[in-house]
Amino acid sequence: MDLVSLQFIEVLVSAVHTGETLKHCTLAPGDVAVADRGYAHCQGMRAAVKQGAELIVRLKPFSVVLGDAAGAPVELGTALKRQKTATLRPLAVELRSTGGQHEVRGWVHAYRWHAEHAKRARQTCRQGHKKGTPKAESLFLAGWVLVLTTLAPAVLSAQTIMALYRCRWQGEIAIQRWKRVLDVDALRAQANSPLAEVWLHGTVLDAWMLERRMRRQLGDSWGRLEHERLGTWWRVWGMLQDEMAPMMTGALFWKEEAWAACLQVLAERPRRRK
Repeated sequence: MDLVSLQFIEVLVSAVHTGETLKHCTLAPGDVAVADRGYAHCQGMRAAVKQGAELIVRLKPFSVVLGDAAGAPVELGTALKRQKTATLRPLAVELRSTGGQHEVRGWVHAYRWHAEHAKRARQTCRQGHKKGTPKAESLFLAGWVLVLTTLAPAVLSAQTIMALYRCRWQGEIAIQRWKRVLDVDALRAQANSPLAEVWLHGTVLDAWMLERRMRRQLGDSWGRLEHERLGTWWRVWGMLQDEMAPMMTGALFWKEEAWAACLQVLAERPRRRK
C-alpha cells in the first residue's frame, strides 16, 4: 500500500502456509518499506534491501541475533537499562538470523513507554505467553517500542522514523475495511479448492473495481495522508458496494420468464431417503 495515497499497489493471494515476509513484496530503489513485527525476519528484510529498498520495521528482538558495528553481540536489555522513560535512543546494529546468515545493517530506535503504558504491555505479554512465565528480559523489553531502520539518523531523525512507523496502522484500517464491507475474510468455499481460489481472486477484483469507482467519484485527495483528512471511506465504500452489486450480478436485467429455469437448476438432486 502507498501510505500517501492509501491505495493498494500489490496484492498476493497465497495458500495458508505462506508466511508474511518482505520476500513477496516487489520493491525498487527509492522505496521505503514500513512493516510490523510479523515481517521482522532477516531473510525477508535482506531480500528487500537487495532490491534497493530501505526499511522501517518493528523489531521482534528474539527472532534475530543482534550485534554492534564490530560484530560483537548486543544485549538490548543491558544496553537500554538506564534509559529514561519517554525518550528515544538510536543504536547502530547488525542483524543476523538465528542460523547466522542474511545480514542486515541499520539502526534500532528504542522508545521507552511511561510506567503505566509499560505495565499494560507487560500484562499483555504475560497473557500471550503460552507456557509458564515470560523471561525477565521479555517482560523488560515489552515496555519498549523497538523500530529497526536502514535509514541513517542523519537522513531521517529518530522522531521522524517513529512517526512514519505509526502510519503503518493505515494499512490495518484498510484491511479491516475490506473485511467489514466486502467480507473478504469470509471464504465461501473449501480451503485449497479451485473454487476458493476463484472466490479470493474475485473478491480482490471486486475491491479493485470499488476503489477505482470511489476515486473517480471523490478524487484522489479524499483521504491522503499529507493533508488534513476530508472524510472517512467506510460509509462511502458501503454506499458504492450497494450501488455496484446489482451491476456485477446483472440483477437489474434478469428476465421474469427465466425464473422457472433458474429454480430448476437450483433444485436439489433427488434423494433416496425422503
